[in-house]
Amino acid sequence: MTETDIDNVVLVTVDSLRADATGPYDDARHTPVLDGLADSGTVFEHAFATGNWTPFSFPGILASRPAFADNGTIGVEESQTLAETLSSAGIETGGFNAANSFLTTHWGYDDGFNAFGSFVAEVGSTIYSRYLAAHPTVEGWIQLATSPFRRLSAKLRGNTDELPFLDTSRMLDVERNAQSFIEDTDEPFFLWVHFMDAHTPYVPAPRYVREVSESRLGTHRMLLAHTRTGLGLEVNDRTLEDLRTLYQGAVRQIDASIGRLLETIETAGVDDETAVIVAGDHGEEFQDHGHLAHYPKLYDELIHVPLIVDVPGADSQRIESAVGLDALPPTVCDLFGIDGDETWAGDSLASAVMDGEAPPDDPVISVAVRGDRVTSQPIPRELDDGDLLVSARSTEWTYIRNIETGEDELYHRPSDPDQQDDRSDDEHDGAVALARERLRPLAIAHGESLSSEGQPDDREVDSDIERRLSALGYK
Repeated sequence: MTETDIDNVVLVTVDSLRADATGPYDDARHTPVLDGLADSGTVFEHAFATGNWTPFSFPGILASRPAFADNGTIGVEESQTLAETLSSAGIETGGFNAANSFLTTHWGYDDGFNAFGSFVAEVGSTIYSRYLAAHPTVEGWIQLATSPFRRLSAKLRGNTDELPFLDTSRMLDVERNAQSFIEDTDEPFFLWVHFMDAHTPYVPAPRYVREVSESRLGTHRMLLAHTRTGLGLEVNDRTLEDLRTLYQGAVRQIDASIGRLLETIETAGVDDETAVIVAGDHGEEFQDHGHLAHYPKLYDELIHVPLIVDVPGADSQRIESAVGLDALPPTVCDLFGIDGDETWAGDSLASAVMDGEAPPDDPVISVAVRGDRVTSQPIPRELDDGDLLVSARSTEWTYIRNIETGEDELYHRPSDPDQQDDRSDDEHDGAVALARERLRPLAIAHGESLSSEGQPDDREVDSDIERRLSALGYK
């Protein structure tokens, strides 16, 4: 691999960000900052999360380990994390997570970070603050309902309405702490930031809704959309359109925040020596397979995510090979010129970024755990909470297997991008047979490797963490 002059790496992860919600993967989307990173960097066309939701995907993202590989529950406490490896090598490390309770000290995600903030415990002691912590949509309603007055006031004062005045997603907390870390750090640094705006409930500042849609989405329609979904009522076409609009507005809000981080890097004078990586931790469903959000499924709307790597001096390109997000820790280490941990499962993508060498087109494994029903509560967090689903993906094919029941599915994505035509029973197509023969053993072997590992986590979860998880729909 060509040696780099990189002193710093910034890793931006975005909760619930599906690939086709961004401009680099869909020309119809409005994400100018991500478009700029893609224009100068490397876009991985077939990047896949290793799980359908945060606790199943992040062991790969920050520790290059499969979910449940090192214990029978979620978390990275028993894994060698990227931050621990970098910190041991003398890299200054900072991590800031916008109140996703699955990415906290409870599950070991602070390990190795010199500066860490999750913004989960800062709920406050008043009844009002605790209520808002458990009902973030209410803050969004307040924001939308008062936005005309705020906009008029800002206009009269000559101020901009670029920032939301209520930090419902803790985006501003993350952004400001990340900016301070960049400004105050003189040594080579690794910075990880995680945004939650694209996670339900979607409550972007109104200006971003206007940017992504010509629709006159008013407060009453936003309230109606969230009320219908919150009560479990039928989601009609108009409500689904409104939810998509709010989601895209939230994505644009994140895009703008990333832009301000890039401006901070430039102002600090380290842009020529800082690599920037952006990835979604998993996707989001809008009834692609009958539901909303990210329930236990392994179709592309939840697994296909954006992955953009912008390294100063490297050529712009698009890579077709299938890659998993567990490649991120070894890639970051390679960019710093230090050795990754020998237990890591992923392979570095640094040579692909720097030299254009296509990485091995190995299938990517992803997992989910499903209870008796897709939408059962509490949503499964441990292997013993339901059936283990494992998928194996190549650039063209998706194979999904229920390890417990032996049921399987097989989809050819180029001809069936929505994955509606299950071809697992097709005995007459040679290409189907080859895909099945290649992918099925990988899925089965992965499932068997996890089925007897570790013990469930019986530790009591902090009440503030549980309150945040409940607010996000994880009862």
